[in-house]
Amino acid sequence: MERRSFLKVLGSAAGGCAFGITSAWARESTVPLTDTVLGMPRRMLGRTGRQVSIIGFPGLAMTRDDQATCNRALQQAVDLGVNYVDNAPAYGNGVCEERMGVALQGVDRDGLFLACKTKMRDARGCREELERSLERHKTDHFDLYQLHHLRQPSEVEQALGPGGAMEAILKAREEGKLRWIGFSAHTTKAAVLALNRFPFDTVMFPINYVEMFTIGFGREVLETAQAKGAAVLAIKPMSAGTWPEGMERTRQWWYRTIEEQDDVNRAIRFSLSQRGVVTGFSPAWLDLVEKSIAAGKVFQPVSPEDIEILRERAHDAASVFKREEDQVAGFRPLRGPVYPDSPHEAAPTSYA
Repeated sequence: MERRSFLKVLGSAAGGCAFGITSAWARESTVPLTDTVLGMPRRMLGRTGRQVSIIGFPGLAMTRDDQATCNRALQQAVDLGVNYVDNAPAYGNGVCEERMGVALQGVDRDGLFLACKTKMRDARGCREELERSLERHKTDHFDLYQLHHLRQPSEVEQALGPGGAMEAILKAREEGKLRWIGFSAHTTKAAVLALNRFPFDTVMFPINYVEMFTIGFGREVLETAQAKGAAVLAIKPMSAGTWPEGMERTRQWWYRTIEEQDDVNRAIRFSLSQRGVVTGFSPAWLDLVEKSIAAGKVFQPVSPEDIEILRERAHDAASVFKREEDQVAGFRPLRGPVYPDSPHEAAPTSYA
């Protein structure tokens, strides 16, 4: 069987399941819109009781531009109705936190939902990273603080076990330095284990059409999150999969990104229409942030026509996460970076 024919058969099988999910959920079970501010729809972020924009501002997008450009980008996003701001110390080795801290001085902090993360799995390292992040952001608290980039079940066990990061996070919550607790993950095993081990308020996970239609990636996490009452934050909604061999890269990035506005609108509709998904984030480029915001402003539930188009496009695409998903599912250690140019591969700073 030729490759394209095989992929069509495979895509139809995977897509058939996903089609039923997206069609039904978009009509009946998508997180409802609760308000519209400056033309940007908002949803309730799970049990936090906070209304957040369906498009978030990714702090990682502050990596490449100077401070003045980053200031304008954040202000523009806020002026267009975005109130969810995401960041992490791993982004640019602290550069994005520093730039965000300056940019935040020009906007109403009380009107924002500010989220940050930690890659530290031990209590001491987590506490020190939290304090440094607060200082860099020039704030006294985060609305949401998350364990960052969980992949191996052992990371979950360490972070939630004795002397783990969760001890520091819970202590900081008691002190008013953070309000809600979440995590981000890149594998199903890590995400599901975390959801089953602790009552997280949010889970940040890759939710996009290529992953869903090619390997069903994300479905189990969506189902578990709903069962546990955790709100879902969709990352990589504009991913078009891995870069095809021989294709000239339009951006130096570890996965291929969607570029055209109509395609962005459709991909964003897909991700934001999955059950439990509240907010989505563009890839870390300021021009793509603008396109994601434009998509959020015209959001409507994904249609059967959208699904057919995306399923067809997924036929010739390849999953970004299959390699690490398979390795972890097969209980094989992740030796070296899966994608060397991914910003997530940077090792956390050690406080030992």
